[in-house]
Amino acid sequence: MAVDGLSINLATVREQYNMRQAIEACLKQDIVAIAPWRDQVHAIGLSEAARIVADNGLQVTGLCRGGMFPAADAAGRAAAIDDNRKAIDEAAALKADCLVLVVGGLPAGSRDIAHAREMVAEGIAAILPHARATGIPLAIEPLHPMYAADRACVNTLEQALDICDLLGDGIGVAIDVYHVWWDPKLEQQISRAGASGRILAHHICDWLVPTTDLLLDRGMMGDGVIDLKGIRRSIEAAGYQGPQEVEIFSAGNWWKRPGEKVLATCVDRFRSAC
Repeated sequence: MAVDGLSINLATVREQYNMRQAIEACLKQDIVAIAPWRDQVHAIGLSEAARIVADNGLQVTGLCRGGMFPAADAAGRAAAIDDNRKAIDEAAALKADCLVLVVGGLPAGSRDIAHAREMVAEGIAAILPHARATGIPLAIEPLHPMYAADRACVNTLEQALDICDLLGDGIGVAIDVYHVWWDPKLEQQISRAGASGRILAHHICDWLVPTTDLLLDRGMMGDGVIDLKGIRRSIEAAGYQGPQEVEIFSAGNWWKRPGEKVLATCVDRFRSAC
């Protein structure tokens, strides 16, 4: 029987498996929903990745990632837009539920975060017609403020939803608990997102205390301080009934363990801690 409601972001086992191997390992655990990264897709080829997904009847809960819009010059911004259009096409080939956008931080040499956020909105506006025509929703993923300079200058669900409201249909949010659990407005903004049908993905892991690396020390669900069950209740009350997608970057722990044990633990913790 499939593990209903669980998706595995393939970053969780990226050090153990390529995409083909990760899918085989997931199927052995009765996991039938995945979220690959573009480099994993490219490594085996888009056509082969799409074939494997289709042959196994998998749900692709998202393709990671598009975004990275701010740049120091017009050529850099244009290159980002071109790459995002390619990402949309890849998501369509995989029949993904959405393309996840990590929007980008400050351009080199800049201290103007407000301008970076303007470039994000302009970049998304530029690719949105192609996304609409292709049928791929764009999911802005707000990242924790510690990433504002280098990875994402959109740091709260409220900021992401403001961009969605500005741009209209075909765009929503990916709610990753690692990035938003601390936000005092979280429950309010989840309700706002649900009311406008903007919740496209729900990513889960845990925040460890202490955290030894702000990028590569995410915790397995239940090992940290995030109220996973409470956030899930809020997201489901807001109308989202899709899978919870486990996304763990763990250079010192989970990436060093056998992949089958990692996936088995994901299933166990999904059932007990989420």
